[in-house]
Amino acid sequence: MKATIKTQGQQFTVTEGDILIVNRYPNTTAGATIQINDVLAAGEGENFKVGTPTLSGASVSVRILENKRGDKVIVFKKKKRKGMERKRGHRQELSVIKIESITA
Repeated sequence: MKATIKTQGQQFTVTEGDILIVNRYPNTTAGATIQINDVLAAGEGENFKVGTPTLSGASVSVRILENKRGDKVIVFKKKKRKGMERKRGHRQELSVIKIESITA
């Protein structure tokens, strides 16, 4: 069964067993289980349902495999002939999740 979910400000179309990398869930550890209730659409073939905007009673069970940090992104700003240079770095906090089950 496929489902389109909304989590951490992003939308994903998932099936059971998929592994995703999303923004980190606050106050969670590896091995924790989370229920995602923002299911926008679910099903396959004739049983496909679309929510307005979400399906009531539908949920997706997710297990956190790992919390990690993404690659470093360098932000470099420069203004020519002014002597202004600024270099900043950023590493995004990420969670690796696995879709355990989909109920619709």
